Amino acid sequence: MRLIFELSKEGKEGFFVKNEDGEIRLPEELIRQEIDELPEVSEREVVSHYLRLSVMNYSVDWGFYPLGSCTMKYNPKVNELVASLFTDAHPLLPEELVQGYLRIFKELEEVLCEITGLDAFTLSPSAGAHGEFAGITIIKNYLEAKGENREVVLIPDSAHGTNPASSALAGYKAVEIPSDEHGRIDLEKFKEALSDRVAALMITNPNTLGIFESNIRKIADLLHEKGAFLYMDGANMNAFLGKVKVSDLGVDVMHLNLHKTFSTPHGGGGPGSGPVGVVKTLEPHLPGPRLVEEKGKLRWVQGEGRIRSFYGNFLVLVKALAYIRELGGRGLKEVAELAVLNANYLRAKLSKKYRISYETPTLHEFVLTDDTFRDKVSTLDVAKRLLDYGLHPPTIYFPLIVHGALMIEPTETESKETLDEFVNAMLKIAEEAETNPELLHEAPHVTPVRRLDEVGAARNPILRYIKPE
Repeated sequence: MRLIFELSKEGKEGFFVKNEDGEIRLPEELIRQEIDELPEVSEREVVSHYLRLSVMNYSVDWGFYPLGSCTMKYNPKVNELVASLFTDAHPLLPEELVQGYLRIFKELEEVLCEITGLDAFTLSPSAGAHGEFAGITIIKNYLEAKGENREVVLIPDSAHGTNPASSALAGYKAVEIPSDEHGRIDLEKFKEALSDRVAALMITNPNTLGIFESNIRKIADLLHEKGAFLYMDGANMNAFLGKVKVSDLGVDVMHLNLHKTFSTPHGGGGPGSGPVGVVKTLEPHLPGPRLVEEKGKLRWVQGEGRIRSFYGNFLVLVKALAYIRELGGRGLKEVAELAVLNANYLRAKLSKKYRISYETPTLHEFVLTDDTFRDKVSTLDVAKRLLDYGLHPPTIYFPLIVHGALMIEPTETESKETLDEFVNAMLKIAEEAETNPELLHEAPHVTPVRRLDEVGAARNPILRYIKPE
């Protein structure tokens, strides 16, 4: 496929801004005089070019997207329809004119409290990492209000990469806790690191290996004895949605990714949503604005500072509430059941040819390692070869504690037929790695763009077209 610059022909115009006398109608101050090599193409060519590019993109609606720890699942289109009914209100409208909109905020806060067992939520954060920062800041504000200037947040080595970043951004030192031989937090190492300097532990549960942290209640009790808090990264909540209330596990703060667990569109840079829930002790430190109800009317009141402008990504919140109301309690439990079933089906099938990183049982995702083929092909080779089979690769080289990791999460929305297609492709690739490794080294073979120097492109990007001599 040719670049749009290669379609260019001198003299072509896609939009006319001249009057009958041939004079440009735009104000002089808006016209850029020195732009080299802009393509000269017709409107028809522009439309065709970008439409062709768009259908080359892979998406959740196009096919299987097994990115581990990302929950790239199909999003019901009825949620989009429901959200489209709420696009007319301006955020500065008087509260008395938008009571129905405010009721959506209120109901979503209430159902998230019911799902998690936590006492209060803020819907303001725009993404998971944004929620992490908000949650850690809530803990910091509480401790500082008590006169405690703690310095450390503990982070398991199997955590999401945003956890240490959020802690550092909030002004804490991130201290890593290693995993044990079962893929869980090493309890003895955790006890050694725990002190009066620790503000919180950020735990992902299930962790990025897909393993449930079975010592979480014990960990929470040890933290609480030291006056510290347990923060739970809720990115993997779909693994036990409707099965466990995190408050029963001793969790004090958590964020939920509405663009993962609650089926609002994920990827492409947003918009996302990462609501943060807290126990009663921390509720006064939630960022504003907060909703209160008086005599049947809802209104905003000031919280402790702000995490963003206005009230959150409202249409994302609408979609999440529509999804929750459509499924109900029983449906939410089935989400977790199917997510775990699908993942363990793939694990059982693929473990015949690939080695599982930890033998510990896993829930909604699992991690393979490159141990069985490392001397012949790389994890990257396997991922690139999957493109030739029309399948998006899983997450690779993460978590970092697994050498050559392939992290697979099928989600609950995929059929057995799709899973079998993925299994057959992976088993065929394992066979190819043995009999014809060069085929994998040169993959992909059928994509419009072949294998790129991704590291070179990231470090030395070419950001504008240079016409060949």
